[in-house]
Amino acid sequence: MTLKELLVGGVKGAGNDMALYADSIEAWLPIKNIIGGVVITKDNRFVKILEVQPVNFYLKSPDDQRDIVAAFAAYLKIAPDTLQIEARTLPPDTADYIRQMEEYKKNEENEFCREMIEDNIREIVRGVAAETVRHRFFLIFQYEARMRARRNTVRAIIERMNEEADTARRYLDVCELVVMEPRYSDNFTLKLLYEVLNKHTSRRVPLPDGVFDMTTVIHGVYQEESIE
Repeated sequence: MTLKELLVGGVKGAGNDMALYADSIEAWLPIKNIIGGVVITKDNRFVKILEVQPVNFYLKSPDDQRDIVAAFAAYLKIAPDTLQIEARTLPPDTADYIRQMEEYKKNEENEFCREMIEDNIREIVRGVAAETVRHRFFLIFQYEARMRARRNTVRAIIERMNEEADTARRYLDVCELVVMEPRYSDNFTLKLLYEVLNKHTSRRVPLPDGVFDMTTVIHGVYQEESIE
């Protein structure tokens, strides 16, 4: 199951869209809310997404490699049953650059310079810029009954999910892996979901600054209600 399938589930009919607030998160992402860095899905699951900075395992000494493997194995023993490890490959976005070069070519009077521009475009298309491909790695897990939140409320479950995230940080720190701690976890998660679920659009249309402030509790679903 991919991250998108985990969050979205099966294909939904379009008939329910009219019931959504026009400016709410739920109206333009297939989730109910994001609170405390935890995603609340439409079927009332709580999902936590952690970004992990990788380490080059093969540059480590044999002793360090053994320690890393042992520490990671120890974490897997106590990790959530739903734990997923996801990798995203982000190719460079060269479309704007190529369009700009095409414009230069149209306006360039010197034939030699036009040939240079054409050569530059060909090199880009052939994948010279592929060396700039980035990889991002994520740990994803959801709330499980065995986690046993202190109370059966949204806030208590979110606190328990974040405690589980802190446990992952402690274990992975021994593996020399850094689990990112964004200052604004809700905004980070919202931006990530936008990029995952709108892969092509997000490269052309970034989220506006302060977009999360637009989706306030006035459109929200959860406060302190109990989970049935």
